[in-house]
Amino acid sequence: MKQYPTNLTDSQWSLIEGVFNNKRPRKHKLRDILNAIFYLLKTGCQWRMLPFNFPPWQTVYYYLTVWRHNETIDRIHELLRDKVRQKAGREKSPSLGLIDSQSVKTTRSGGICRGIDGGKKTKRRKRHIIVDTLGLLLAVAVHAAKEHDSKSAPKVLALLKNRFDRLVKIIADGGYPGELIEYTKSNFKLILEIVLRKDDSPKFQVIPQRWVVERTFSWFESNRRLSKDFEFRTDTSETMIRLAMIKLVLNRL
Repeated sequence: MKQYPTNLTDSQWSLIEGVFNNKRPRKHKLRDILNAIFYLLKTGCQWRMLPFNFPPWQTVYYYLTVWRHNETIDRIHELLRDKVRQKAGREKSPSLGLIDSQSVKTTRSGGICRGIDGGKKTKRRKRHIIVDTLGLLLAVAVHAAKEHDSKSAPKVLALLKNRFDRLVKIIADGGYPGELIEYTKSNFKLILEIVLRKDDSPKFQVIPQRWVVERTFSWFESNRRLSKDFEFRTDTSETMIRLAMIKLVLNRL
């Protein structure tokens, strides 16, 4: 098959091959199906416009749906994230996280769960993420943009529960004020620390630590599929974000 820049290398495939049940004979190789998914993610093409030298788009979409439901993609993501952290000399479990959201446009078809972003006055969704100090994804939830960050944050924080035994603090910006701090402490046993910009400076400021989560959002932009939210379902949107992080950490490893 023709090789694309998005295709998995032999060494990358060897890192994740063990997650799959790859012993059963199949018409199409799982590696080829993953290559098709990464091609779609990077180029932003429509499902029906996948090049013919990949498996049929219906087959690729079927496997993506199966891997989303049985959490195969989640397991691959966590396996690789742990490897990157260990390579950087860190423990598997972080002790500090950073939370923020990104408002993105939806397409004309819209899909389910979208709403008017009060700041931008258009129908959008929000990508709500928590990352570690390396910018690696710990949790993601996609929801309608009409939900204020402080109201939707508990959904994202709940995804951390019983997963990271060393995690003690989450850093946030001014969009997470008030009773959320106490709610986070009582329900998740985590410290929510609000870090604000200094009001006495008119210039742009790089806020210590908080810039890390902004950098993660910028990583998404290298994938055209994430330039907008093209997905009908929010859980598919979340899967595409995890896939983008999988490809990023595979390139690092």
